[in-house]
Amino acid sequence: MDEKAAPVRIEPVPEPPYVYHYYMRPRPKVVVKRDLLPGLVVALTTFAFGLPAAYLWSWLAPAQLKIVSPQDGKFYPIGIESYHRLDALMVFVLIGLGAGVITGIATWLLRQRRGPVVMLGMTAGSFAAGWMAQWMGGKIALGAYPMPASIKANDTLLIAPALETWWGILAWPLGAALAYGCCTAWNGLDDLGRRLG
Repeated sequence: MDEKAAPVRIEPVPEPPYVYHYYMRPRPKVVVKRDLLPGLVVALTTFAFGLPAAYLWSWLAPAQLKIVSPQDGKFYPIGIESYHRLDALMVFVLIGLGAGVITGIATWLLRQRRGPVVMLGMTAGSFAAGWMAQWMGGKIALGAYPMPASIKANDTLLIAPALETWWGILAWPLGAALAYGCCTAWNGLDDLGRRLG
C-alpha cells in the first residue's frame, strides 16, 4: 500500500439554482375595474337598510314629557325627562354600531369581491344609511307623537324624540369598517381568499 498516494481532492458542491420563484405565486394586485359595480351594489343595498333602522329608532327612542311655560309659552322638560335627549342619541348610536358590524361581516362574506373597492362602497353606503336613519327617523317620530290642536299654559305634552347632533351617523360606517378590518386582519391571505371562492 503506497503511503504517499495523492490526496483526494474534494470539489465544492455547487449551490442549487434558486427556483423558489417557481413555487411562489405572484402577489395579487388590487382589482378595481371588476369590483366597481359590486361596490356600488353593496353601497346601495346598505343605504336601503337605513329605512328599517329609522323605524327601529323611532320605536325605541323615548319621548320627552314637557310642560308649557306660562311666561314664554316654550316647552320645558319635567324633572329628569331631559335625560331622554341623551337616551335618544345612545339608542341611535347602538343601532348604528350593531348595523355596522352586521354590514361589515355580511360584506366580508362576499368572498369573490373582497378588497378595498367593495370596502369603500360599504363604508360610503353605511354613512348614507346613517344619514337616512337620522333624517327619516325624526320624521317618523314626529308622526308618532303629533302635537294637539290647542296648547295652553301648564299643559304637559309628550314631545317626539329628536337627535340634536349629527355625530351619531358615524357609528354605522365606523362599525362596518371595524368589522371588515378585523375580518381582514384575521384572514391573513394576500388575496383575502378571493381565489378560494
